[in-house]
Amino acid sequence: MNTPRAARREWIGLAVLALPCLLLAMDLTVLYLAVPALSADLAPSSAQLLWILDIYGFLIAGSLITMGTLGDRIGRRRLLLIGAAAFGVASAVAAFATTAPMLIATRALLGVAGATLMPSTLALIRNMFHDPRQRSTAIAVWLTSFMVGSAIGPLLGGVMLEHFWWGSVFLLNVPVMALLLVLGPMLLPENRDPNSGRLDLLSAALSLVAILAIIYGIKRSAQDGFSAISGLAILAGFAIGVAFVLRQRTLRDPLIDLRLFQVPAFSTSVGTQLIALIAMAGIYLFTAQYLQLVFGFSPLLAGLWLLPSTIAGIAGSMLAPLIARQIRPAFVMSGGLILSAIGFAMLTQLEGGGTSGLTILVGAFVILSVGISATMTVTTDLIVGVAPPERAGAASAISETSSELGLALGVGIIGSIGTAVYRRDIARSMPGEIPTEAADAARDTLGNALAVAARLPDQLGAELADVARAAFTHALRTTAVTGTVIVIALAIVVVVVLGHLKPRSTTEPAAA
Repeated sequence: MNTPRAARREWIGLAVLALPCLLLAMDLTVLYLAVPALSADLAPSSAQLLWILDIYGFLIAGSLITMGTLGDRIGRRRLLLIGAAAFGVASAVAAFATTAPMLIATRALLGVAGATLMPSTLALIRNMFHDPRQRSTAIAVWLTSFMVGSAIGPLLGGVMLEHFWWGSVFLLNVPVMALLLVLGPMLLPENRDPNSGRLDLLSAALSLVAILAIIYGIKRSAQDGFSAISGLAILAGFAIGVAFVLRQRTLRDPLIDLRLFQVPAFSTSVGTQLIALIAMAGIYLFTAQYLQLVFGFSPLLAGLWLLPSTIAGIAGSMLAPLIARQIRPAFVMSGGLILSAIGFAMLTQLEGGGTSGLTILVGAFVILSVGISATMTVTTDLIVGVAPPERAGAASAISETSSELGLALGVGIIGSIGTAVYRRDIARSMPGEIPTEAADAARDTLGNALAVAARLPDQLGAELADVARAAFTHALRTTAVTGTVIVIALAIVVVVVLGHLKPRSTTEPAAA
């Protein structure tokens, strides 16, 4: 039987689906630039400010599984349009928030609405593009929209903040969501699982609490160091996660069909996304600080220097489906991982600021982005291709959840390794003349060390700044070594487990 091919209507519909994805990625980063103006206007406490920044990502990650399964039950297009309306309304309210608690509440609503959009868009792509080749290309476009949003978020936000108040960054969402509400019913097909049962609310609550607890514990550890509270949060999250899995085994209509994980193409692809993004998030955390605190660039200029890597990532996403038509998916994935290992290895050669250091850093991130983006495109394609069409929403949500967890774990685990190296090195080389309180602050972060150095006498301050930058450079190199080892090991596992899958021009992953 010939697989039906998508026509012009589906490709225009794909462009419509890319709009909310672009905005979701923008909203993860754009608010950071608005923090100074927002703080001056709303005067949030330090705890409130952290919740303003984090609650959006927390609730996206925690709600993905529930929303993906809900879309399978009530219809993916219906859920997408409900989420778009909620996202637009919440954005308008956030723009005119008058208190910190009000902004926290609207950011929370934005997170829940965002969780309806992400799996719905990918599930609709799964059911709009039945031809494997076309679907691979469509997924590459989908992933590209996230990369473009991440890149232009800080740039567009900077332009808005130059001319308007901090709330204007939220108003960018309103016309786009309005356009989606108009075009969505005309261009996007409705589909759902006709045999789906009722949504198990207890399972939904367990998945939400488990993921929120784990990510909260990891982020708290990354920000303030490991503590009893963060450790208990992580342990509680895993315990609740185990309870969630056990409950799924007993339900007639589970929130997640655990049988999907028995398919090697599905489970290995989910694991590859998780582990690769752990390595990528950890190194990105240090690189963003390196550009600003070692090279002395402004946030906007640092973002501009990372633009070449974004463009390279887009190229990697678009080329991967073409290559996967001729080469086995496992080899494309492992090739991307080896390419990213070369980028990680280049970062181990950083010695400090200067033209050569900037060349190494930008070049390394270009290579990294090509490799990781190509790998993510193929893994996402395998995940949605293996899952039955009626479970597309749940499968998409699992893919997105593994990505969110990978990003959080990367910041927590790899970030903690780098922070430990920085603190050890600066403690060993700290000039003895520095007062105890100032020395403690300098050992905490590179930003604190440079602030302390600026208040010290010229020679002593310069010596502390040099020591701190050297310690931070060593920390970045250590995280790069860690990333190199992780992705090389992952590349070997992928070839061993998935090497039997045929190229997409030969057969579907599910058939293989």
